[in-house]
Amino acid sequence: MARLLFWRLLRTALAVWALASGVFLLSRLEGSTAVELAQPDPAELRVAGAAATPAARQALDEATRHRLGLDIPLFYVGTHPVAATTADRWHWNGVPNQYHKWLSEVVRGRLGTSFRTGESVGGRLQQALRFTLPLTGTAAALAVVFALLLAQRLAARPGWHRPVRGALVALQALPLFVIALGLLLLFANPATLAWFPSYGLEQAIDADVDEGSRLGSYLWHLALPVAALTLSALPELTLQLTAALEQELGSQYATTARAKGLGERAIISHHALRNALLPSLAQLAELLPALVAGAVVVEVAFALPGMGRLLAEAAAARDFPVLVGSVLLVGTARLLALLITDLLARWADPRIRWQQ
Repeated sequence: MARLLFWRLLRTALAVWALASGVFLLSRLEGSTAVELAQPDPAELRVAGAAATPAARQALDEATRHRLGLDIPLFYVGTHPVAATTADRWHWNGVPNQYHKWLSEVVRGRLGTSFRTGESVGGRLQQALRFTLPLTGTAAALAVVFALLLAQRLAARPGWHRPVRGALVALQALPLFVIALGLLLLFANPATLAWFPSYGLEQAIDADVDEGSRLGSYLWHLALPVAALTLSALPELTLQLTAALEQELGSQYATTARAKGLGERAIISHHALRNALLPSLAQLAELLPALVAGAVVVEVAFALPGMGRLLAEAAAARDFPVLVGSVLLVGTARLLALLITDLLARWADPRIRWQQ
């Protein structure tokens, strides 16, 4: 087990390194755009009395490229033209290069500075995770619990299968933004049922009230976003787990258990459920990253200052440092989820063997 864990951790670390390298290279494809975005607004320069001559503009570009580290080679090796020939020759640039500098900062937890706000990317991600982690974590837990309960009921009572399955398939076909808007129009609309607020979570947390009132307001504002994410994740989990349970209930050991007098619920809870969970482990590994992707829609719809809204705003403003940090964080979380799923599958079923 220790050897397997070592190789899985090594593969995950290599995958994270490959992801980080790919994200770095993509961020460097728009070097000139990054220089323009990192500079002050031209109107602000005129107000400050800065010169607008071509020489001043060129000096500002060079200073910005130096500040961003774009005036040094991109990688450890590179090419340069050879005199009197048209061919390029490879040469060693050494450690002072953009990739080494960026990777060293990432290892230390420094992801750069936002072009749009000038704040630390790590600080902005930390602020956004205050809202996204409770949102996605609660939605994932509720989706798993309700899927387990509903799948066991559907497998034990086949008569409920057709109408409930039809409702789940219809719910699965709805886009997440339709679910979110439907909940807003139904439960946060003065014309229908204004039971929940449609925005204002950040103000509720920062309000100068006692802890009990702050917690109650926090849960009240999160109710509809959590419900939207839970409803989007519930159908697929329930349908797959129901199909796995039905397959297990048709096996020989389930027939033997019925012959001994056990009911369907006892067979499911004591024998079939654990075997049925094995095919669903891979889907559970995809659940949290899928919810993070869905949080983009939900947080924009409900005006929540989380990772989804941060990604949407950074993409609209072409804020490359924030985009790179967000993609790296989400990708690493997904790789770790796959690693945990591999280990859980081996723990749940000792028959599983991986090629060493």
